[in-house]
Amino acid sequence: MDSPDSDGMLAEQLLRLTRRLQRIQSRQLEPIGITPAQFRLLRTTAHYDGAPRMADLAERLDVVPRAVTTLVDGLEAAGRVRRAPDPTNRRVVRIEITEEGRAVLRSMRDARKAAAEEILAPLTADQREMLGGLLNALVAGMPERRRC
Repeated sequence: MDSPDSDGMLAEQLLRLTRRLQRIQSRQLEPIGITPAQFRLLRTTAHYDGAPRMADLAERLDVVPRAVTTLVDGLEAAGRVRRAPDPTNRRVVRIEITEEGRAVLRSMRDARKAAAEEILAPLTADQREMLGGLLNALVAGMPERRRC
């Protein structure tokens, strides 16, 4: 039977794990010269169907449009994205990922895999599968807008 504080303990464990993941991710991103927010924008741009508008990215990332402008400025200065005019509306600017941006994503994929292995090392294959199912259930229960 669950104790009244078991949900609180689970929440604390999830927060601790999240902080650990964030520390590992920051450690991986630093040598590449990219912030976690820039990485999220780069990944979102790469997985978008076509070249997104800045407003599309702001909505997907659940941030204000000005924040996207600042992130795109930094990524564009590093050659990881480029602004491109919309072919049907001159007032609209679309964001395209460059080959340099794709290279960053490839290297991050490898780094994330290594980080996951580090975190999941104490678990058996069965435990990993069970954890995956539980996490899938939690993600499926999230409001659609918050899934990134």
